[in-house]
Amino acid sequence: MGIVGTLSPDQLHSFNSQGYFVIESFASAEDIDAMRKRMDQLLHDFDCSATASIFSTKNQQQSTDNYFYESGEKISFFFEEKAFGNDGELQQPKELSINKVGHALHELDPVFKGFSYSEKVSSLFSSLGYKRPIIIQSMYIFKQPGIGGEVVPHQDNSFLYTEPPTCTGLWLALEDATIMNGCLWAIPGSQKNGLVRRFIRGEGGVTFDRPSPEYDQKDFVPIEVKAGSLVVIHGDLIHQSFENQSSKSRHAYSLHVVDTDGCKWAQDNWIRRKVEPEPLYVSSSELKFDL
Repeated sequence: MGIVGTLSPDQLHSFNSQGYFVIESFASAEDIDAMRKRMDQLLHDFDCSATASIFSTKNQQQSTDNYFYESGEKISFFFEEKAFGNDGELQQPKELSINKVGHALHELDPVFKGFSYSEKVSSLFSSLGYKRPIIIQSMYIFKQPGIGGEVVPHQDNSFLYTEPPTCTGLWLALEDATIMNGCLWAIPGSQKNGLVRRFIRGEGGVTFDRPSPEYDQKDFVPIEVKAGSLVVIHGDLIHQSFENQSSKSRHAYSLHVVDTDGCKWAQDNWIRRKVEPEPLYVSSSELKFDL
């Protein structure tokens, strides 16, 4: 399959020097409308009495269970930490209580698969030099008004590790993302310092292999973007987002991609696939990917 890279030299320079760059108007208004309407339907059909799995980046070692592990190959729903009252009941409608939906929207839902496997996504990874890229996870993130949880400073390679590291994140704004409603923040150039720690799954659950470093908040810069903009994130870039205390949501669709040619998926990652993912494309010198 002949995929032609479309990134400019300036974009590639920003990726290598700053660890991220923004492509404005990457998704059309029609793309955004289709994904948001499809998520509305998925939420409508979701029976929230069947599960109450809460997602938190502050307490990830305690927040994982079989529902979380199995979500790697399913469409699963995770609540905000502050969605429930002291009585254990939702404090607002389920549509305003979900933190995210993941982690296989890109495989199992036709609308999200259509965008995720589009030629423009493949072309981007061709420009970055990927030979046989796969989408290893996808997330629809709500950042709910008033309760949208903080995402602590982290690196994507910590969670989705290959040897050598190859993870790149795509973060598509489905609504305008501002400082007020919890936009991304990053430390430009921090990817040059390499991977700080890993998130490892063992027999007793998941844990980080070392404590998080202390970061100076003055080093972070906000990445405010309009709906339809795509933020391309190096796997070693330190990035975060704050709690959304505003009255406006901040919907986003996120993909994480790793290469499978010339590298190996770590067996102690939290995602343990039963079925090998379909690659975005295959270029020369393909090597088998072991899951």
